[in-house]
Amino acid sequence: MQYIGDSFGKEIDWIFRGLFKFRMNEETRYVINILISMIPIGIVGVFFKDYVEEIFGSGLLIVGCMLLLTAALLTFSYYYKPRQKEKISMKDALIIGIAQACAVMPGLSRSGSTIATGLLLGDNKAKLAQFSFLMVIPPILGEALLDGMKMMKGEDVVGDIPALSLIVGFMAAFIAGCLACKWMINIVKKGKLIYFAIYCAIAGLVTIILS
Repeated sequence: MQYIGDSFGKEIDWIFRGLFKFRMNEETRYVINILISMIPIGIVGVFFKDYVEEIFGSGLLIVGCMLLLTAALLTFSYYYKPRQKEKISMKDALIIGIAQACAVMPGLSRSGSTIATGLLLGDNKAKLAQFSFLMVIPPILGEALLDGMKMMKGEDVVGDIPALSLIVGFMAAFIAGCLACKWMINIVKKGKLIYFAIYCAIAGLVTIILS
C-alpha cells in the first residue's frame, strides 16, 4: 500500500503544482492530453457499455484472440523503431485513447495496447509509461461514479452484494490495477516488452485450445 501511495503521489504531484500556477504550462498541457485521451473510453462507456458486457459473456475464444492481438502489437512495437518524439501531442493522446477504448475487449491488455500504440507513434518510453499509468485513473473513477449514481437512483446495479463488500472489492481492484500498471511501466522502461508479448502469445494459444 505504501508503495502504491508513494508511486501515485510522485506521478501526480508535479502536475498539481503546475496546474495551480493557473497558466498554460507543460503540466496544464499534460492534463489536457489526459482529458483528450478519455474521450474515446467515455464514448464507449456511455453508449456501448451494455454491448461490451455482452461480449464478456461470449466465451474464451475471443479472450484468446485478443491476447494474441496484444502479443502482436507488443512485438511490432518492440521491433519497429520510429523517430522518437520528446512530447506526447494532442493527436497522439487521442490515438492512445482510442487504443484504451479498444482495450475494453476481454483479453486485450489496456496497458499493453496504449503503450504499444504510443511506441509505434514514436513517443518517449518513460513519458509514455507515465502517461499510460495516469490516463487509466479517470476511467476507473468515472465507472465507479456512474454505478454509484445508478445505485442512488434505485437501479439494481450489483444485485444483493453488500455495500462494504463493494467498497472492499473496488479498493482491491484499484490497488491491483495500479500494481499491474507500475509493473508494466517498469517493463517499458527496461525495454523488455517482448517478454510480455511472449507471455500473452502463450496465454492466448492456451486459452483458444481450452475454449
